[in-house]
Amino acid sequence: MTGDRDRDRDSSGRPRQDRPRDALGRPLPYGTVGVPPEPEVALPPEEALARARELLGEGRPFAAHEVLEARWKDAPDDERDLWQGLAQLCVGVTHAARGNASGAQRLLVRGADRLDRYAATQGPRYGVDCSVLAAWARSGSDAGATRPPMPL
Repeated sequence: MTGDRDRDRDSSGRPRQDRPRDALGRPLPYGTVGVPPEPEVALPPEEALARARELLGEGRPFAAHEVLEARWKDAPDDERDLWQGLAQLCVGVTHAARGNASGAQRLLVRGADRLDRYAATQGPRYGVDCSVLAAWARSGSDAGATRPPMPL
């Protein structure tokens, strides 16, 4: 295995993923037409949430995760649990849609734990109801198959 050297890189040498992907983020062969990638730049909070909601509505939880992950990496320290928790919920939804129920449940619970931690120390922000999202993430034993859509 050659590791990181096989990753796509931008002109500055930073790893970037140019490989096409399907709607659930699975890599497709080069030359295949996939869904358009999300930019790897942090959107302002309200824009990041709006874009993540759009992507979830389109059945693209992996892309929603990428939007929220970029926001998390750029967020002030006191908001990191919020954005990372939201990103983890989207990864959980991605795993559920891919048929990985146990992986989905683990990520949903991790995301819920982060949202609980955030809600315990911060007030509501950006109209995100952390308690509703955490309860949704912990509901059901099937990791998303019969769960209603994520209430972001």
